[in-house]
Amino acid sequence: MSSLAAKKRLNWTRWPDERLLDLRFRDLGVRLEGTWLEERFHKLQQELDARDIRIRPHYWISDEWFSPDAVTGIAVPFYLTHPRLMRLERKQILNVEGGNRASCLRLLRHEMGHVMDHAYRFNRRRQWQQTFGRSSSPYPDYYKPNPASKRYVTHLDHWYAQAHPDEDFAETFAVWLTPKSNWRQRYKGWAALKKLEYVNELMQEIAGQKPRVRNRSRVDPVSRMSKTLREHYEEKLELYSGMTITDYDADLARLFRGTKTRNSEKASAFLRRNRVRIRRMVTENTSEHPLAVDMVLREMIRRCRELKLRVSGSERRLIVDLAIVLAARSAEYVYRRRDWHAL
Repeated sequence: MSSLAAKKRLNWTRWPDERLLDLRFRDLGVRLEGTWLEERFHKLQQELDARDIRIRPHYWISDEWFSPDAVTGIAVPFYLTHPRLMRLERKQILNVEGGNRASCLRLLRHEMGHVMDHAYRFNRRRQWQQTFGRSSSPYPDYYKPNPASKRYVTHLDHWYAQAHPDEDFAETFAVWLTPKSNWRQRYKGWAALKKLEYVNELMQEIAGQKPRVRNRSRVDPVSRMSKTLREHYEEKLELYSGMTITDYDADLARLFRGTKTRNSEKASAFLRRNRVRIRRMVTENTSEHPLAVDMVLREMIRRCRELKLRVSGSERRLIVDLAIVLAARSAEYVYRRRDWHAL
């Protein structure tokens, strides 16, 4: 395709956010060909080839990361296909999942675990079920992980292996596949090591064998989606905004004080002024999603305003204390009712 034709197809790249949000998915005209994602796909294939795994997954564009049941391919989110869409994703969700080469490859390895399961029907084996659980178990709407557990590997954030047996296998496979992961030493003494050793046995068994299933279907491609980007982001934001908010009054009362000193800055104004800085401190030092952190911070600002709290003491110390409280409350907010997304 000529550069002129490509520009005509992607004429939305210079649109303001409000106009872009009203564009339907099927009208985006995005493609995987010629994007930075192709190099990541090639890198994943190199890792598979090095292990003599005879499968070549196919890829397509959808609204999120996933690998559907019985399909030997991976859907990648639309926003990774163009810098303009990545900027919109960051503005709407405060995060771009898989937005750099390292995190993209981590997600691809995880999804490849699902593909392997679909292609070779591992989950039908009794030993697989004894090791990971039953794949037929219902996916929970929410899961509450145990960060201290040594029964599961840690690959993606939020201890995702604990969400479901399928995710446990996919995460274990991803750790096994990662070059130089040194999984035997890293998980020495963990119950998860037995899972890694089992995956290692499975991969040695099927090395050089063609997959039993080769289904190249494409589920929910953006080219057939009629919803707008605005509707998509409203749905994602609803997942967080619909969660129960904890009562933060005791924390705020300890950090701030009442209306006795009216010449001091309002606590709500102080939080708004330092919102980006405090949020960054938390997200850079924890695995919490920026959107979840921002939801908690937004509620804290609201309560400070209603309680008429004001700033006292050192601003620098207050920011550090706020970041500590925000990190703890964000973790509680997320893991008390953690919404599950198919990865």
